[in-house]
Amino acid sequence: MNIYRKQLGQDEIDALAHREMVGGLWEEIGQLQFDFMRARGLAPGDRLLDIGCGALRGGVHFVRYLDPGRYCGLDLNASLIEAGRRELAAAGLAGRGASLLVDDAFDVSRFGGRFEWALAVSVFTHIPMNPIVRCLAEVRKVLAPGGRFFASYFEAPSSAHLAPLRHPPANVLTHYDADPYHYSADELAALAHLAGMRAERIGAWNHPRGQRMIAFAAA
Repeated sequence: MNIYRKQLGQDEIDALAHREMVGGLWEEIGQLQFDFMRARGLAPGDRLLDIGCGALRGGVHFVRYLDPGRYCGLDLNASLIEAGRRELAAAGLAGRGASLLVDDAFDVSRFGGRFEWALAVSVFTHIPMNPIVRCLAEVRKVLAPGGRFFASYFEAPSSAHLAPLRHPPANVLTHYDADPYHYSADELAALAHLAGMRAERIGAWNHPRGQRMIAFAAA
């Protein structure tokens, strides 16, 4: 079973086990996500879709910054969503109208309305190509005109790179056909085309485990 489907108990959430379950580096990567989106133009009045939001490692920063009701987070793990609600309450942000949903098929239309921005950090690193196409196709439905979707990934130097890869600086080992996955930017662009989107490689964004970033927009 994929570790991200493991349901945490209340005692584990109380002990902050969710912070390690989503990969640790809680403060560092949460702040990194926020700084990246701010630099790209995220404004308080914009609407943000956080795919694979987990326990709101980045979400806490976004909910604090955005106008009330402008943050929507989706994850397949109900216990992580519950932990995210606890994180919001602990930060004094429970009343800011964050919308959180449990869904394992990227059905982001459930939130209603459209989004200027969408973000998926450490999602494409753990899923094969078919779910990536589903994610892109579903996000395309809800992007506002001119909206952009950013996703992090482990980058391969070429398409169909079958050998395992090590990614500095953390030396993470990735695979072509096993979790954690690596992809070339060209492969992700091809998947985007299938979903009616276009891709733009961004590359390094100071991720401590060497993940790269790519942007998608409606074709």
